[in-house]
Amino acid sequence: MTQETSKSAAQMRKGVLELCILRILSDGEAYTSDIVDALKAVDLLVVEGTIYPLLTRMKNAGTLTYRWAESPSGPPRKYYDMTEQGQSLLAELETAWDQFVSSVNSLHPESQS
Repeated sequence: MTQETSKSAAQMRKGVLELCILRILSDGEAYTSDIVDALKAVDLLVVEGTIYPLLTRMKNAGTLTYRWAESPSGPPRKYYDMTEQGQSLLAELETAWDQFVSSVNSLHPESQS
């Protein structure tokens, strides 16, 4: 992969992180490192530092909430969960994503024959 391709792929991944976080949290609350691990497992996390500001922004927007819980080892942990607003946003983003993928795929030369 060229450097330019790598940059473009990173930008695409960044663009879908909010949807991905909501998908992860659709199964229930998750600890920050669990979210990071889930994104890394499917090669969707560009840089770990991008996730923390995004989680804060989503919390401030009312789509996420969090709670602190004591950890069996170390400091307390912050667990994130979706709010009702987050559930609505997830449904809207799922529709927008499907439409986006369909539009992009329709531009493929094989689909235009």
